[in-house]
Amino acid sequence: MERPARRRVPRRLRTPYAPALALALVAGGFAAWAGQDWYDAAHDDRAAYAVQRDRALAAGEQAVQNLNTLDHRDLDRGLDLWEASTTGELREQLTAGRGAFAGQVKEAETVSTARVLSGAVTELDDRAGRARVLVALRVTVRAADGTRTDKDSRMLGELTRTDGRWKLSGTSKTRSKLTSALMTSTRAPASEVSGA
Repeated sequence: MERPARRRVPRRLRTPYAPALALALVAGGFAAWAGQDWYDAAHDDRAAYAVQRDRALAAGEQAVQNLNTLDHRDLDRGLDLWEASTTGELREQLTAGRGAFAGQVKEAETVSTARVLSGAVTELDDRAGRARVLVALRVTVRAADGTRTDKDSRMLGELTRTDGRWKLSGTSKTRSKLTSALMTSTRAPASEVSGA
């Protein structure tokens, strides 16, 4: 009896592991590419810079809002918040004029509230810990007689990073204009508030 002739199949087609091996090589290549991409993103200075920019903007907007919000009924809390939001010479000026300013606000019985409309970082030196922000805000002042005044303004603030946190360290002349508009009903000179 004769055996039927065996058909010869090329060896590479007989190996059932070839597709699995090819898939493993493709997956390994993708993992290496993704790992390198992840490493590059994690060690990219632009990402760290963007984080600092976002932190400076958030802190700057909050500080500007804090410095334009004050209630005569809870004056100490408001002025403490002013001091906590500032550093350097600006903080020293606010602290030095605190007593006189508090007396004027209590006498006028005003309530001012600020709402940030938009903001942007105009300069950032992450290594030196300095930044500038431009903040647009709406300040509402309610006088003792119940009248309400809304004022839209822009403020350019200088920030300094202190103990890992961004704080307002100075303001531009735009701040003085805002302060004079804000304090019209309290009759406080802008120089006493902004230190100008």
